[in-house]
Amino acid sequence: MSALLSGGAARRRTVAYVALLTVSLLLVAISSNPLVRDLQNGVAFAFRPVQTAVDGVARDVSSILGTIAEIDRLRLENEALRSENEHLRNENAQAKEIQRQNEELVALLQLRTGLEFQTEPVTVIARESSEARRTVIIDRGSDDGLEAGDVVVAGGGALVGRIATVGPNFARIVLISDSTSTVVGQLLSSTATGQVVGQLGGALIMQDVDSLAEVVVGEEVFTAGIELGGGIRSPYPKGLLIGRVVDVARDPNEVVQTVFLEPAANLDRLEYLLVITNYEGGLTGPLESLLPCEPTDGGTLPDSDQPCASVPPGG
Repeated sequence: MSALLSGGAARRRTVAYVALLTVSLLLVAISSNPLVRDLQNGVAFAFRPVQTAVDGVARDVSSILGTIAEIDRLRLENEALRSENEHLRNENAQAKEIQRQNEELVALLQLRTGLEFQTEPVTVIARESSEARRTVIIDRGSDDGLEAGDVVVAGGGALVGRIATVGPNFARIVLISDSTSTVVGQLLSSTATGQVVGQLGGALIMQDVDSLAEVVVGEEVFTAGIELGGGIRSPYPKGLLIGRVVDVARDPNEVVQTVFLEPAANLDRLEYLLVITNYEGGLTGPLESLLPCEPTDGGTLPDSDQPCASVPPGG
């Protein structure tokens, strides 16, 4: 039975092969006929516009797909470039900030070398710049040898203020722009003196300047460093830069004039400072050893009492 099935399958394959061969020979014979070739050419001519249109659509679709791919590639490249540019901008900003800090530290180092006093470098860690008070907090205190009354300067020898209170590892500085601050200043050109006081908003005003003194806008004002009388030494050493003249108010009927100053240091952006630790200014003895200026009932102090002394606001 299996032999019969195998022989039948072989005959069917043979018949199919002969049929395909016959059809192929017929097609070859027909295709060589001139009439058939003309018919093929006519059909091809008739369908040529359709083929052209199809080819055009295919090219357009291919072009659109290529454009979309190119746009996506450009988008990715642009995002990468933007990210790289942002990174470079951040690095550039950091480099500029580091350069600025280095320049400020170098200026302080040069100032420290040129000063005749011992100094302690400090960093501002907090500030209070309300309309009423102008103070900053620094990161050094009594453990570093700082004391209340120590004078504080910025780069270029610009006067900043004095330490008001001190803790073990911090201190509070009252700026010269504070309304409670008073410094005796001296004009560079005429050597005339006056009291430089702080004002609300951070301005400086130099009061009680001799009206005969010629004051030039732009000239510098330094600490006078003069004794205040009664053995009281100026709380500020001589020659520290306070500020520059920006305006003058003169009254022909007054014997004094008022000078307006711009602080030499940017008091709103203080970062690195120097504290002068070995200048002995102010009263020559302990404050508690001086008697207050309070007369007796008769208007004078008893003969057995020491002379009284009053504490000046600054100098």
